[in-house]
Amino acid sequence: MEPKEKNSENVRAVNRALDILLAFTKDDAELTAGELLQRVDLSRPTLYRILYTLETKGFIVSVGDPQRFRLGPSVARLSHVWTETLDLSALAESIMRGLWSETRETVAMFVAQGEMRLCLAEMPSPQPLNFKRGVGYTERIARGASGRAILAFMPGADERLEQYTKDLKIDLKKLRAELDRTRERGYAVSRDELIEGAVAVAAPFYNGRGVAGSIGIFGPAARIGEGHVDALAVCLLYTSDAADEGLGVD
Repeated sequence: MEPKEKNSENVRAVNRALDILLAFTKDDAELTAGELLQRVDLSRPTLYRILYTLETKGFIVSVGDPQRFRLGPSVARLSHVWTETLDLSALAESIMRGLWSETRETVAMFVAQGEMRLCLAEMPSPQPLNFKRGVGYTERIARGASGRAILAFMPGADERLEQYTKDLKIDLKKLRAELDRTRERGYAVSRDELIEGAVAVAAPFYNGRGVAGSIGIFGPAARIGEGHVDALAVCLLYTSDAADEGLGVD
């Protein structure tokens, strides 16, 4: 076989292997050879040959009798590498810009860091009266809407509230009630909490392991009244959904 023909055959084999891997979905996590043949345009011998190669590399495992196939640990390893190395700061600007343009208020993205939250990206409001903290700003995760938007959806957070609020003048009963409201509506709201006269609305976003951070809108109470909060929340929830998609979350 000529080198050019061999390269072409190698590329075709890679395409076929990828078609097999992409045949698996959340609803079809296990497939028989017959079911795979319905999803990929391959002969049965070719299908088994590629499945064998994928299995030796850990991308496919076979289970049960009759034999069924599912994605293997190598897929999980690549997913973990992708999640760990994803540049959130690069994603943040594209996700936040539409929200910033629509609201003309300060928009910021926070990520969880233990008991703290860190401002990863911020787009200050272009209006003369605005509130901003800057990239790198940190705050306790139990304080402010952007912190509680994360805390409300963290597994086991309710059991660790005393730890998260240690040395803070926070009423745990009121905090639990506020976290419940945040879960019900999908976003958190704060007024005059960290800055007098400031209003914040924030919603969580997720990666493959759970809640990863929050996106918040910040502005003066003179512009963000009670009725305006609901409108901002709709925009915010749409943006947080886009962040989820950017992080590979369905």
